[in-house]
Amino acid sequence: MSARYLGIELGSTRIKACVVDETGATVATGSHSWENRLEHGLWTYGLDEVHEGLRAAYADLVAELGEAPAGFDAIGVSAMMHGYLAFDAAGGLLVPFRTWRNTNTGPAAAELSAALGVNIPLRWSIAHLHQAVLDAEPHVPAIASVTTLAGYVHRLLTGRDVLGVGDASGMFPIDPATGGYDARLLGLAQERLAAAGAAFELAELLPAVLTAGADAGALTAEGAALLDASGTLQPGIPFAPPEGDAGTGMVATNAVRPRTANVSAGTSIFAMVVLERALPAASPDIDVVTTPDGSPVAMVHCNNGSSELGAWVGVFQEFASAIGSTASSDEVFAAVLGGALDAGGEGLYAYNLLSGEPVVGTSEGRPLVVRTPGSRLSLAAFGRAQLFSVFAALSVGMRELAAQDVALDAAVAHGGLFRTGGIAQSALAAALGAPVAVGETAGEGGAWGIALLAAYRRAVADGETRGLPDWLDETVFADAAVTTVEPTAASIADYAAYLDRWQAGLAIEHAAIAALTDQETAHE
Repeated sequence: MSARYLGIELGSTRIKACVVDETGATVATGSHSWENRLEHGLWTYGLDEVHEGLRAAYADLVAELGEAPAGFDAIGVSAMMHGYLAFDAAGGLLVPFRTWRNTNTGPAAAELSAALGVNIPLRWSIAHLHQAVLDAEPHVPAIASVTTLAGYVHRLLTGRDVLGVGDASGMFPIDPATGGYDARLLGLAQERLAAAGAAFELAELLPAVLTAGADAGALTAEGAALLDASGTLQPGIPFAPPEGDAGTGMVATNAVRPRTANVSAGTSIFAMVVLERALPAASPDIDVVTTPDGSPVAMVHCNNGSSELGAWVGVFQEFASAIGSTASSDEVFAAVLGGALDAGGEGLYAYNLLSGEPVVGTSEGRPLVVRTPGSRLSLAAFGRAQLFSVFAALSVGMRELAAQDVALDAAVAHGGLFRTGGIAQSALAAALGAPVAVGETAGEGGAWGIALLAAYRRAVADGETRGLPDWLDETVFADAAVTTVEPTAASIADYAAYLDRWQAGLAIEHAAIAALTDQETAHE
């Protein structure tokens, strides 16, 4: 039997499991749907949902495999980056998981950004931790460790408190020279925490940092029992370092070498540009993170991606069902977006802001569809407005990246949105003003990417000496089929005009935030 590598990713709406062979070809997949919820003003998932979702996704994978395997050659875990999971010395969760989507950390992020001289985004783990200290939250004195969702799941399965460098770079800045947390910045952050009343040592709370290919432990008996209720899966399987969805997206699109870039579209949307040199100045719209092997990356991250478009597709699918149609979700997506690129959409705008969006200056979200009285409301124009809104905030951030002389020659896109027959791909190319490539694995995303990192982990253990970029080029992507769309001058100008009007209309979004209270929050 050929080698088999298991990747598991906990995304914003789905937990996916993916098995690949030694060439990176997908053998089987499994998934489980879940959704975040707003509790007491904070976005969260319950840890019981994490456990149940892992088992459900793995069971779905086993069903497709047709057998419950006793083992794999290696396993990797990935999850949505950033956020805040704080534990006491006994391993107990101190407060509900606070996801990347929360924007309550403004004072902490601003203070740390000024003190450290680098951008500390609202969603980074250090911002969440410092905000808890500033707010004198009761749980702070009991904190013994802080990690991300990927780090937590990896600890469940292996007992090791470690993180891949890409995911770690969303907790605290990384020093490119050492590949670990920046010691000078740790000292500066410690001073701010102590001044706010913290008694802990920051360096002692953070997980150890590992690069791609490193030994990150092995599956324990408890971890095997958590994944596989049948008891067939056996302990001892080696693990890759746990990574964030940004890192696995870079791997899945083969964008880990300097001058490469990728865009991941899902509940959130972000662009990753692997840098040749340091950015000339810090910017609140640009994060500096790393690839899974430690190369610096400029990241433009937006909290709101395709969720609102997906919600509207759900409405249309519900309508189709009500009149007796059996159209699938993909068919409804195709119908809604089918004429989007040809529609004249002047005067019709969509704001996909379900949550706060720092890139455009909103602290909360109010999804909106607005139009001028003289505009024509049609399905095609509506689809155009919704599709363009998916990339709008990202385009605002990318303008700042261009202002720092970071050129984008081309990008690779991935995520389920890009299954739409090239429509979303063409819209993104117009939004970026650059060619966009999509591979056959565009819909597999991070679960496939972390499975590849598991394969690389095993290869390194077996004597592989090539770095991650060369290994991916020569082992996985040498014969990969991709489709590239080149934007036209007209499409670039059309999107730029839409974006200018969309930005001007953000005043409506601010007014809606002030005027309309989320009833779920109001009743808490």
